[in-house]
Amino acid sequence: MTHAATHGTTPAKGRRWPHLRRVLTIAFFVLVAVLLVSQARTIEWGEVFDVVRGYPAATLALAAVLAAASHLIYTTYDLLGRAWTRHGLPVRQVIAITFVSYAFNLNLGSLVGGFAFRYRLYSRFGLGNDVTTRVLGLSLVTNWLGYLVLAGGVFAWRIITPPPGWTLGAAALQALGVALLAAAAAYLLMCGWARRRDWTLRGHTLTLPPLRLALLQLLVSTANWLMIAAVLFVLLQQKVDYGSVLGTLLLAAIAGVVTHVPAGLGVLEAVFIALLGSSRPTGELLGALIAYRGLYYLAPLVLATGIYLVLEARARKPARERQLPVS
Repeated sequence: MTHAATHGTTPAKGRRWPHLRRVLTIAFFVLVAVLLVSQARTIEWGEVFDVVRGYPAATLALAAVLAAASHLIYTTYDLLGRAWTRHGLPVRQVIAITFVSYAFNLNLGSLVGGFAFRYRLYSRFGLGNDVTTRVLGLSLVTNWLGYLVLAGGVFAWRIITPPPGWTLGAAALQALGVALLAAAAAYLLMCGWARRRDWTLRGHTLTLPPLRLALLQLLVSTANWLMIAAVLFVLLQQKVDYGSVLGTLLLAAIAGVVTHVPAGLGVLEAVFIALLGSSRPTGELLGALIAYRGLYYLAPLVLATGIYLVLEARARKPARERQLPVS
């Protein structure tokens, strides 16, 4: 989606934005921390672990299958990038690299997983940084395009309602939903009908994919977000309606990005308790979230670590032995 361009002088406003974002991030993180501490004092932790131990095997198995399906869907993001850039790495190699990157991204943050692992592994197998940047850019847009549509719809139609006392009220959340839908629509319209295909932003050139590829981005991304919500829906044993689970997940996702906390530790729990705590016991919610982290975050991380070691071992072999093209 992006490739490097010549850097120019950064305007004063551009230099102010990182400082403002840092202040907002700290403020939000402090708010979440205060909420977590206040909630932790009222939680019956014995109840939480009882919930985890009491899961039927069939429920855990179904949640594990859905989690695996979500990770598999995510690997198609880089396959779209492969088709767009027409690089020569085999499909199985791209799937392995994307899975490893996603698992580390979830647990250690996007800079380590989403960026560092992709650049290292793709370069180890001969892909140039410019092509990797385009693949990574397309993958990032794919992930958030589905989010824009789903979150926009959920917020605009008020499927979830912020609890009393939240700074972001129902009307503001609805307005945010409309803005998200407008952003997604603008991207699709530009991909389909914009005459200008290249745009420069902060020293990087953004290249618009064709509309057909953009629609595939929307399809796979939407499917992935719906699948993640399905994992939580199953772990909550269908005691909370799916729309509420999806809406809460989408709100928690953006909160996790704002705070830059690896794996969204504490943020996910805080948002779920705030939005769903009136309908389900806190211990039940936390038990489901602990099981979710185990199935969706930790188990894939263990597998990804093993795959990463295999990839590194294969990358040390000569290109002819690996039967991979070298760019």
